[in-house]
Amino acid sequence: MKPVRLPASATNALPRWALFGLCLLYILPGLFGRDPWKTDDAAVFGVMWTMANGGIEDWLWPHIVGLPAADKGPLAFWVGAICIKLFGPLLGAPLAARIASAGFFLLGSLAVWYTTYLLGRRPEAQPLRLAFGGQPEPSDYGRTLADGALLIYLGCLGLLVHSHSTSTEALQVSMVALSLYGATRLFEVRSAASAAIFGLALGLNILARGWVVPLALWLGVFLLASLRDRGLIWRLMVVSLPVAVVVSGSWLFASKLVRPFNSSPFDAWMLWNYGQLGLPTLNALRFFVKNGMWAAWPAWPFAGWAVYAWRRQYQAHHVTLPLTFFIAAALLALLNPHPEEGVLLPMLPPLAILAAFGLPTMKRGAINAVDWFSVMTLTTCAAFIWLGWIAKQTGWPAQLAKNAFKLAPGFKPEFNLIAFIAAVLGTIGWFVLVHWRVSRRPSVLWRAVVLSSGGVILCWLLLMTLWLPWINYGKSYAGVARQIAEKLPEGRYCVDTNVGPAQRASFAYFGGVPFDQFEDGRCDYLLLQDNRRNKDDSTLLKRPGEKWRLLWEGRRPADRYERFRLYQRTN
Repeated sequence: MKPVRLPASATNALPRWALFGLCLLYILPGLFGRDPWKTDDAAVFGVMWTMANGGIEDWLWPHIVGLPAADKGPLAFWVGAICIKLFGPLLGAPLAARIASAGFFLLGSLAVWYTTYLLGRRPEAQPLRLAFGGQPEPSDYGRTLADGALLIYLGCLGLLVHSHSTSTEALQVSMVALSLYGATRLFEVRSAASAAIFGLALGLNILARGWVVPLALWLGVFLLASLRDRGLIWRLMVVSLPVAVVVSGSWLFASKLVRPFNSSPFDAWMLWNYGQLGLPTLNALRFFVKNGMWAAWPAWPFAGWAVYAWRRQYQAHHVTLPLTFFIAAALLALLNPHPEEGVLLPMLPPLAILAAFGLPTMKRGAINAVDWFSVMTLTTCAAFIWLGWIAKQTGWPAQLAKNAFKLAPGFKPEFNLIAFIAAVLGTIGWFVLVHWRVSRRPSVLWRAVVLSSGGVILCWLLLMTLWLPWINYGKSYAGVARQIAEKLPEGRYCVDTNVGPAQRASFAYFGGVPFDQFEDGRCDYLLLQDNRRNKDDSTLLKRPGEKWRLLWEGRRPADRYERFRLYQRTN
């Protein structure tokens, strides 16, 4: 027997404008008013900016002004470079590149919503018919579940930072969601066109961030088809797989023909992909459990309950499809020898979709417990953000102010009226939402996750309005880049360096530093990066027959250990 019994009143969908407004409220804060940061954000931007200002070779072999970066795939870089070319003159290159990130997020959100809608309107997912009628229509039920899945997706903590930065992970997670949509269409209509959509999504995923995750997803769907619907095996083999190979192979084929920089990115790309696979280790398991619990919150409790509640209907598509995708992504995370947050992201779309089917079966007490946990935790976080901002602006409480300025020495706070108004309106909206949820006790399915998603959006909004200047001050290399530029002469020359990808991109963009390119040889300037906590990295200074004179030494004020030194050749 199905575990769901619902009246039609429980499937009132969110207004379209409210759902779209939540998505914009989620993605827009953090895109404006900041520089590329000292993470993959700056590194990926550097590749996009290099492409936008380069030729065909730069587009075929991704690099950061001479530093190869073809290990993950070019698709995210291509989209970002196109955005820079289209919108860069008006918005500036960094903001134009982040338009691509916003597009990736919206694409993933649409894929999550429509996948849940397709699964939710299937006969096996429908609630039991009531004795005197009044059960929801399949389309209404599917639409409400889709709203719930999207709210859960927005509330996933692991998605928050990556969806607002210029990163390949932002595109990969969207392509995983699109692949799940393609697989759902394939199992529903069983047509060659749906198989081609699934293959296209896998091929784009390969171009986004390697073939490891797409291959695991294809194998998972292939295994599911062999157990549930053998007629789909032929379409997976003859349509989906060739389409994925053709789409992803177009880049490698073009690179083989053009031979950018007299070489090919194939070896570096394959080496990175092989590096994503290894034997399971205790460290990987520990990382998975510790970081997966918060990265997938609040999806995993609802998803776990959905699997239990629908255990008697374990062959239903709305259980098997997202569960297959989740298992494939989870296994890859456990097999990855280099645990990082990015390996957990492919789990989020299937978890959010699976979690939506746990909403109709959740007991009122469990829903209230999740709601009160969200209210208490996220309200406390928001209050602390406000208190810290007040301390930063006024000096009270003194200890909080001291800690804030200790982490960013030299930072001078300024009052931004627009940011303040946005933060106040967001906070008022949060209290209105909590009051509506507590006082009216609505029966709609998505009531169980609206507070979790709303609280996450509030905290992010407060950080990206009240604290954005402080965060940008600590994570931007723009000031250091300008100091370096002042010490360099005009004219044609090159700079050899050992700086990392994020620093190289920032120095090239903000300071115009002409780093050593593929075709350059002997450079008269050397930019050295090292860390005061470790042994000085001076190996580049000890090359035989070379002598150097120190021109400049500096660092970011927020980092007391990182150091940069600029040298000029004297022989």
